[in-house]
Amino acid sequence: MRITLNIDDDVADSLREQARLLDEPFEQVVNDVLRRGVPPVANMVPTERYRIVPNRSGLAPGVDPLRLNHLNDELLT
Repeated sequence: MRITLNIDDDVADSLREQARLLDEPFEQVVNDVLRRGVPPVANMVPTERYRIVPNRSGLAPGVDPLRLNHLNDELLT
């Protein structure tokens, strides 16, 4: 199958160098690298979506918001 890809220059240079060192065609080196880097779909384990459970935020029992604001005002002056 023929597919056109845009490959960064440094990646293409590395693939060409590997093809030269292994004395293999460039296309074969690209395919081998992709096979090593991309797992087959059959081996991929579906994962459950991560869910965030919201927590009701508020002041702890016994904390008076008016006193808290008063303390904040004192710290700022």
